[in-house]
Amino acid sequence: MCSGNCHKTVIYAGCHLSQMSIKYKTMNFSKFNEFLPTQAVLLSEESRRVYECDALSAHRVMPGCVLLPDSIEQVQAIMSYCHSNDIPVVARGAGTGLSGGAMPHAEGVLLSLAKFNKIIGIDPIQKTATVQPGVRNLAISEAVKTHGLYYAPDPSSQIACTIGGNVAENSGGVHCLKYGLTVHNIMQLKIVTIEGEILTIGSHAFDSAGYDLLALLTGSEGMLGVVVEVTVKLTPKPAFSRVLLATFDDIEKAGNAVAAIIAEGIIPAGLEMMDQAGVRAVEDFVHAGYPTDAAAILLCEMDGTQDEVETGLAEVEELLIRYGASEVRVAHNDAESDLFWAGRKAAFPAAGRVAPDYYCMDGTIPRKNIAEVLSGINALSDKYQLDVINVFHAGDGNLHPLILYDVAIPGELARTEAFGSDILKLCIAMGGTITGEHGVGIEKINEMCIQFNENELKQFHAVKAAFDAKGLLNPGKAVPTLNRCAEFGAMHVHAGKDKFPDLERY
Repeated sequence: MCSGNCHKTVIYAGCHLSQMSIKYKTMNFSKFNEFLPTQAVLLSEESRRVYECDALSAHRVMPGCVLLPDSIEQVQAIMSYCHSNDIPVVARGAGTGLSGGAMPHAEGVLLSLAKFNKIIGIDPIQKTATVQPGVRNLAISEAVKTHGLYYAPDPSSQIACTIGGNVAENSGGVHCLKYGLTVHNIMQLKIVTIEGEILTIGSHAFDSAGYDLLALLTGSEGMLGVVVEVTVKLTPKPAFSRVLLATFDDIEKAGNAVAAIIAEGIIPAGLEMMDQAGVRAVEDFVHAGYPTDAAAILLCEMDGTQDEVETGLAEVEELLIRYGASEVRVAHNDAESDLFWAGRKAAFPAAGRVAPDYYCMDGTIPRKNIAEVLSGINALSDKYQLDVINVFHAGDGNLHPLILYDVAIPGELARTEAFGSDILKLCIAMGGTITGEHGVGIEKINEMCIQFNENELKQFHAVKAAFDAKGLLNPGKAVPTLNRCAEFGAMHVHAGKDKFPDLERY
């Protein structure tokens, strides 16, 4: 810790992120014991070490201290004190984020919302539930299933991830194609500002007056306020659903089939794609019945009434065969449908069994470019001499390439990150974006300089300043400074006019 006033530069992911010119005061973190129980203030190295990273574990920072409040009043006191003393604050949920959004600050507070784990109320008539941010995503559906309801967004980590983290990253999942992302499934947020004030954003009605701050806060990555309460929409459980599995002998055929289904006006409950490397890894792990000789598979779920589902599946099957599917297999019952989905949900842990490390990317492209982008990713795999597993939400074009590497090999992590950066540049070049649901965090902050121009970034900073003029909330994340972009050499780049493989212009 520095002595006196200092400008602390912390290295994240090999890059300087503290270009915000904040001067952090010397802090005695034991002061938090004055309004928090002793066990809620973690100061020892051993206790803080647990919080040094989120699921982007390749990069770590030891937090200055860790606080575990259990009431809104305690959060207000923490925020007010940090604001008065210029202490950075990084809010954290379950730590399942994949972009470094919950990376701690070495001179600041890591604010854990783990104790905010209560479901406050369920309204089956209004079809809403009000919950604390530390409630697990899946726990909401478990709590309301007796009412014939569930919470629709279902990230692969839903057994562990929390609703507060879902709001911070605007998480999706395999069913977001039909039912929307987090932003489409919440009605009201209660947040605590950096000054310690409580704001209620949105309402329990279908709409509320004024600017749509609910959409602004959703996906803001903890940079505008700390969420302490969420009211979510609940969805009636479909009367009937079935999953079909289609196999292809060519991955580009599979990509074209996805675009054809959506172009036909069919909106499945879920439409997922996996390449051969992913299929083999998953099948060895879960034994979901996937054909390991296929170049790619598609999983398509239809839901609704039984007549609607059977009609929809017949239409999809005809389209898939027309676009080159070598086999289409419809689940016979709910158990087989669940098994098909279990394989997809296990894709990430399955990848962890075939390589010492993997790096999960997250970008989104127009569906019509799926085949072209997959070819580009394969070419980049050859360029960087690193294997990649492609598993993604094909229906909405949200890619999740898993780059396989070994951090123990000198230089391999840096090569992996360069590979990942080129994938994101490819997404931009195709008219897409650098994230779909994982957020920017520290992982993609340089690529923000490519996607957005100087004036756009100035507007982002103006919004940030309106909520957090001192820049204390999650500093150095998500929105790069203009100086950073100038150093990155991307300030005046206008991407997207040319197609891969010409990435050298970046």
